[in-house]
Amino acid sequence: MASEVNINSDLGESFGPWKMGNDTEVLKIVRSANVACGFHAGDPSVMAATVKLCLDNGVSIGAHPGFQDLQGFGRRVIRMSDAEIEHAMAYQIGALMGVAALHGGKVTHVKPHGMMANMSAEDEGISTAMARAIRAVDRNLIFLAQAVTAQIPAARKAGLRVAEEVFADRTYTDTGLLTPRKEKNSMIHDADASVAHVKRMIEEQAIFSTSGKKVPSRVDSICVHGDGPTAVATARAVRAGLEASQIRIVPLAELRAMN
Repeated sequence: MASEVNINSDLGESFGPWKMGNDTEVLKIVRSANVACGFHAGDPSVMAATVKLCLDNGVSIGAHPGFQDLQGFGRRVIRMSDAEIEHAMAYQIGALMGVAALHGGKVTHVKPHGMMANMSAEDEGISTAMARAIRAVDRNLIFLAQAVTAQIPAARKAGLRVAEEVFADRTYTDTGLLTPRKEKNSMIHDADASVAHVKRMIEEQAIFSTSGKKVPSRVDSICVHGDGPTAVATARAVRAGLEASQIRIVPLAELRAMN
């Protein structure tokens, strides 16, 4: 079994008077945050508040760029050219970098959000555009990539460090991709079930589909979504379960096994 792993969460997804999740409590548990950059959620003030919470808790800061789709929370299909994807990625990463710098922080990784990420999973062009944008902004940024997707070879081809991510609270298809959210069994709502799910993936370095198929995969980082009612309980249970198995929970940039 791996001796260390990262736990991350998608945060900073409030905007204006609209509140999403419990970032304050989640950031006491996870070691890396993927901060919304204003397109699918978030705004400059929320970004700043989230960055400050990350710094207060020793949590590494990542950009979480997605489609410009506040109404759909970035989960609707939007057709864009690869060049438009590249521009949108660079724009959002740069925005968070500016806000982080304002408060003495630094962005260390990028994780694509929602439907943009899901579309890129099987689309080499979108994944390549993402990797190209990340490298252009800062070649030292880590690409936090969904395991068993086109994001991984695209990141490596661009010369980026890549961390392979699995999800504590999502299920998988036989191809190793995330079960679409429109399907009833796409989410895992029970904290104990999430812990067992995560431990099995780490122990066997593989993803397991709902039908039981094993898909080999490296497991560098575990995502616990921050926008659900069980987010805090699940994050707390996953961290406690892994630490009970003598697995260190570290910020993304400190992972020794990452390449």
